[in-house]
Amino acid sequence: MSKNNEIDKPQITKKDESQPKHSTPDLVDMLLEKKEEKAIDSETMILETQKRVWAALKTGYEYSGVTNEAEKFLRKNVFSKMDMIVLYADLVGSTTMALELPEDKLAIIISSFSQEMASVINLYGGYVLKFVGDAVIGFFLASENPLTAADKAVGCAKSMITTIQKGINPILNQYDYPDLMVKVGMDFGQSIVVRYGSNPEQSNVDLMGPAMNIAAKIQSLAKPNQILIGDDVYRKLHPVSQNSFKEIVWKNNEWKYRSRLTGEIYKVYEYVN
Repeated sequence: MSKNNEIDKPQITKKDESQPKHSTPDLVDMLLEKKEEKAIDSETMILETQKRVWAALKTGYEYSGVTNEAEKFLRKNVFSKMDMIVLYADLVGSTTMALELPEDKLAIIISSFSQEMASVINLYGGYVLKFVGDAVIGFFLASENPLTAADKAVGCAKSMITTIQKGINPILNQYDYPDLMVKVGMDFGQSIVVRYGSNPEQSNVDLMGPAMNIAAKIQSLAKPNQILIGDDVYRKLHPVSQNSFKEIVWKNNEWKYRSRLTGEIYKVYEYVN
């Protein structure tokens, strides 16, 4: 397809009726609130994504703010320590696009990617911490129920890939732009809310903790459209969800981080289903 500056409407992805339907959740699923993931309407999510991305490319549509809720929450909890799952989602191939696309188009694509990923985080009950270049950082509070938080975070990561493949890329293809891919890494741990300055309303707020650092390291080793999770996340997943992950066997000594509890190499798992 040649590059077009005008298209009439986005090509909407239709629901695949051949896909198997979810079975009725058992008692364990209900107790762990695994039904949260099943409540996500993926068809509507993809449709809304296509509309927003198409409008952004065609008319310069600007998204509504998505980070305000996280900022408000952090400001209310400065210096508090919280258990959470930290998720890093990083766009793949942005350097190549920067060399091939005009700056204004590149800005729209990266902005749309980041905000669509933020939308998925919000959809699964997480908070969007911040945007860092072409990466999005989110977190899922786990103080009350780490099991539910783990399943939500993994469901979010899977929906991120679905949103890109079925929502964003079909619209980009109409403009002859390259497909987007994402790398996702996450870890569980305690983080503390910090504020840089004395002004409670204007000073920058952020999170600090080992989960923040390890999630970033895990994400850096992921392949395009791959989800990697730390052992502390894996151990909190529903048993059914655990079956979709496989421990990574590092062959080239590229992973050297050790568990603070056991002193052994910290295990990392990849989503394989």
